[in-house]
Amino acid sequence: MRSPEIEIAASLPPPGCPVAEAEHYTRWLATHHYENFHVVSWMLPRDLRRHFYNVYAYCRWADDLGDEVGDAAHALELLDWWGNELTLCYEGQPCHPVFVALAQTIREFDIPAQPFRDLLTAFRQDQTVHHYDTWEGLLSYCRYSANPVGRLVLYLCGYRDAERQRLSDATCTALQLANFWQDVSRDLEKGRIYIPVDALQRHGLEVKDIEGRVFDQHYAALMRELIARTRELFAQGWPLAASVDWRLSVDIELFSRGGMAVLDAIESMGYNTLVKRPAISGPQRLVLLGRTLASRILPERGARKSLETVMSDTGAASTGVREKNSRAIDRSYERCRSVARNAASNFYYAFYMLPRPKRDALCAIYAFMRLVDDISDSPGGSATQPSEYALKRAGLSRWRVLLDECVAGNTSGHAILPAFADAIKRYRIPSRYFHDLISGAEMDLLETRYATFGALQEYCYRVAGTVGLTCLHVFGFQDPHATELAEHLGIAFQLTNILRDVRPDLALGRVYIPAEDFARFGCGMAELERGVVTPSVRELLRFEAERAWRFYREGTRLIGKVDADSKAALWALVRIYSSLLARIEERDFDVFSARVRLSAPEKAGILLRARVGWWSEADVLEERDRDRRRPGGTVLGRRAS
Repeated sequence: MRSPEIEIAASLPPPGCPVAEAEHYTRWLATHHYENFHVVSWMLPRDLRRHFYNVYAYCRWADDLGDEVGDAAHALELLDWWGNELTLCYEGQPCHPVFVALAQTIREFDIPAQPFRDLLTAFRQDQTVHHYDTWEGLLSYCRYSANPVGRLVLYLCGYRDAERQRLSDATCTALQLANFWQDVSRDLEKGRIYIPVDALQRHGLEVKDIEGRVFDQHYAALMRELIARTRELFAQGWPLAASVDWRLSVDIELFSRGGMAVLDAIESMGYNTLVKRPAISGPQRLVLLGRTLASRILPERGARKSLETVMSDTGAASTGVREKNSRAIDRSYERCRSVARNAASNFYYAFYMLPRPKRDALCAIYAFMRLVDDISDSPGGSATQPSEYALKRAGLSRWRVLLDECVAGNTSGHAILPAFADAIKRYRIPSRYFHDLISGAEMDLLETRYATFGALQEYCYRVAGTVGLTCLHVFGFQDPHATELAEHLGIAFQLTNILRDVRPDLALGRVYIPAEDFARFGCGMAELERGVVTPSVRELLRFEAERAWRFYREGTRLIGKVDADSKAALWALVRIYSSLLARIEERDFDVFSARVRLSAPEKAGILLRARVGWWSEADVLEERDRDRRRPGGTVLGRRAS
């Protein structure tokens, strides 16, 4: 077949050309075609570069045959032709210039045909499949479209073991997904949507919404979820860079950092990838390169060892490093305990019911969350105050970067991070929960009112449901339903805080009670701002309290599902927060004259009961100890949802 009329065929040498001429073409193709990063860096040994050019040329041609032709039937025909050329190459009869060059590489490194064939499977699939129903289906596609590339790179560098292939697969899938979220607008022009339908449905969206480029809070929430899941995969694959030759490790780490920078860019532009493609600027690429090189130069961040050392070093030097790291982690835990202690949070008191390792882990997690929360909760910084707003956004973005680096193994960015990294690794806490938490803090910069409870519940999940989920991993659990219950408890705690903090939140310009509930009770904002408990204000707050109790009643079933050594701590935590809600009701919903709180003796009494075992799951909620409706109060006729 005559070479097709695609752009990269313009400079193609004739069939059966000499190897030198063929390799000149593959080098030109690899160095003149746009990618987020150069496909072959100057860090690679010179004698390897031509082989990378040859493999890249194969992949580039296969990709363009599928994407640049415009007609699916013709594209399938061309991909079949490319597959036949591959077969001829493996039979020792290469004809096309790309295969003339590639044949040398295949022979020298003994590369099997399967990765090349898998790529063709993906490009064929692109011609017939335009939507993916599930996340698993999309990952299956990535196994053909992305993972073979990483395996080919490993073959070129002499690595053939299953463990490195597993790490490579995670990295390549993450890079592919980051590219999908970056290219939503471009893929729409080709009639393709890589966002899984089940993810769309979780956020109340349909394929037609994406095709119509409808951007709203649902799409933003969808992108936040997809980005968090992609970051998880980057974290899974990050150790690969430490297990290969340092020259290759620079490229691997740079690609991973580049992929994560794409995710950061999507967040920075407000998640609207439906109409604009985020890109990494030249200066940003230099920063990423600098960070990558610094991680190998600075002593604290460690140069990469040779393969043999990485895989087998168990000697005294390794022991010394472990001891040094252990001391750094111990100092970090002490800093985290100080942050938690100084905050005097209700959580901190309940931590004392836990064994020391779990208590320390929760202190580390709390310290991270406290530092993130302090950025959004400091005065100023709304969208109407551009300079303060920009500083807060930058601060939260910085914590995202620190989180990604921490999960990847670099904990040098803040004193709490060594302990935080140790905790999330020890208890296998998904990093997406912390990214969701940061997204919740960002919502505090953008949102000052919530129209519906559905919108408020999304916020509550991010700032509090995530707290419940992270604590659950430390508490320990077996029942998969425990995650839903933990999320409900976190939301119950947050709804309690919202009621308790109506007055200080008003001072910050925030009103978390949904606008639809104000309308339900004929209550105006002016009434709330006056700080007087009018009948309509009282009924509004009573309605919100009943909603919180519903989440408590559902969530308290979690106590029976966590590990035995964590039950007392969880009981104490629920008892303290539900007592706050009961106190609000006891005060007839007067949350304006003074801040509702429990006294130190009251908290001590709860902790004592938990410590000596004078508790049961049945008596955990304070509401069960008193009639929550004061004389003259109205029985709820309007159900909370």
